Amino acid sequence: MKENAAGLKSNFPKSDSHEISQAEYDEIPELPAEFFAEGKLYRNGRPVKRSAQRGHKKPQLAVRINREIVEFFKAHGEGWQAELNAVLQRHVDSKHAV
Repeated sequence: MKENAAGLKSNFPKSDSHEISQAEYDEIPELPAEFFAEGKLYRNGRPVKRSAQRGHKKPQLAVRINREIVEFFKAHGEGWQAELNAVLQRHVDSKHAV
């Protein structure tokens, strides 16, 4: 860094004191619905999946499952609960097929 550099300079006081005129507002384009549909919702710093935003279609349960089973599915990373659900669904479907 140069000896005479004053470091990071900010113009926040200038930008904060600026009042936006109607002409400046008129220059801002209207955002289409697609813009918001493609946006991401965050909770606690993490993105929320779209299915979770629309409401719960599946009941939330407290179920005791063997530790080995939970660790197996968690080792597959994100989406492990959906994968566990899919395995259980295949089991149920196989019982209906009989």
